[in-house]
Amino acid sequence: MIFPQLATFTDVALLLLRIMVGVVILTSGWNHLKNPEARSRDIGMSKGFTIFLGTAEIAGSLGVIFGVLAQLAAAGLILIMLGAIQKKIFTWHTGFWGESGTNGWSYDTMLLVMNLIIVTTGGGNLSLVKWFE
Repeated sequence: MIFPQLATFTDVALLLLRIMVGVVILTSGWNHLKNPEARSRDIGMSKGFTIFLGTAEIAGSLGVIFGVLAQLAAAGLILIMLGAIQKKIFTWHTGFWGESGTNGWSYDTMLLVMNLIIVTTGGGNLSLVKWFE
């Protein structure tokens, strides 16, 4: 390691990662629940599934942000990202970057990998769970 002194900031870095992942997916979940009928048409799913998806995204996001069952929450968000990637590749035939360079499945892949880091590290020691121990 070139800068071993930076290792003291690992928990802060993981907290910032959790907050970033959580905020991004939380806003997605909120968009699903804000107008599930229109959103279900946009994503090509039923209204009921769109409501389920939005609720799962919000619950997973809050778990990741606050570090409550963060590994399970991140694992659930990985499944959601895999579903999004599958939809973009096989149903919508979207490329990695997409037509505009921002609407492909690169975004979903980054979130998947970020959640994988949370799953494998437990999200660090800065969490509500650790606070109550």
